[in-house]
Amino acid sequence: MTSLRPYLVRALVDWIVDNGLTPHMVIDCGVPGVDAPVEYATGGKLTLNISAKAVRSFSVDDARVRLDCRFHGQSRHVDAPVGAVLGVYAKETGVGMGFEAGRGDSAAAPVRKEQAPAGRPTLKLVK
Repeated sequence: MTSLRPYLVRALVDWIVDNGLTPHMVIDCGVPGVDAPVEYATGGKLTLNISAKAVRSFSVDDARVRLDCRFHGQSRHVDAPVGAVLGVYAKETGVGMGFEAGRGDSAAAPVRKEQAPAGRPTLKLVK
């Protein structure tokens, strides 16, 4: 079977955008095959605003996530295995879904708003 993660990532982005919110994605820069500006990562995790206004050429296929975005005014390309996606959430509410690190077929769990601190949400699996 193909991985469930790329389908969930695409669905979450669509759902967040359909609700008028700003989708953000968290990438684990420690996963082999990640090509991203790691100098902007915090604790090995890169948080990306993936709204249509912020990125170009955003795509999620069965294996990889690809996009072009800007960091401090400089255009950069991000190319990562789908297994490096740790979560997708709405910036304004912190509501989204987190994934197990490095496992493309892992089960996902919803992220509850009360788990997200003010400012920048931390994605955690809900058991």
